[in-house]
Amino acid sequence: MTIRSITTILDEVLTEGGRPVEPTARTAIVLAVLQNPWAGQGFVEDLGPLIDEVAPQLGKLLSDRVVDALGASVEAFGKAAIVGLDGEIEHGSGLIHTLKFGNHFRDAANATTLLPAVEKRAAAGATFDIPLKHVTDATIRSHHQTVEARLADAPRADEIIVGLAAAAQGRPQARLAPLASER
Repeated sequence: MTIRSITTILDEVLTEGGRPVEPTARTAIVLAVLQNPWAGQGFVEDLGPLIDEVAPQLGKLLSDRVVDALGASVEAFGKAAIVGLDGEIEHGSGLIHTLKFGNHFRDAANATTLLPAVEKRAAAGATFDIPLKHVTDATIRSHHQTVEARLADAPRADEIIVGLAAAAQGRPQARLAPLASER
């Protein structure tokens, strides 16, 4: 696994709707830009061997960093990948849609739900929205939210950006009724 850069973003919302947010709403994103291990090989039938090699290392690295950056208990989480133009969406999906990647974050967050995800192929500077859901109950509406990430110089054509996002709470000033109230 060759990583070119790691970027950490911490967002703290202090006011929402003209009212203070107490406690401050914290969201952390960690993005790793790595060399696409399948770049330049043409169509690779079996992605498994490199998934087995790269995904666990990447999952551990990113989950440790995003939890540390958040500095609080994780209540909502999500994952994402953007594959450079010379790769396939399947390359990013292969790295993030395996328990060998996601279980590191689930364990670090004491989570029981599946990580919501987004992946796409795009040129450097593309924006992507990382969906977040509650770590133990995906039906809790207050934790359905999205965070935006973008790196100006990535992914290059032969790279993949892999990211994790964590929030210490639901949306600031959330006040929608629970899903169960609509039955």
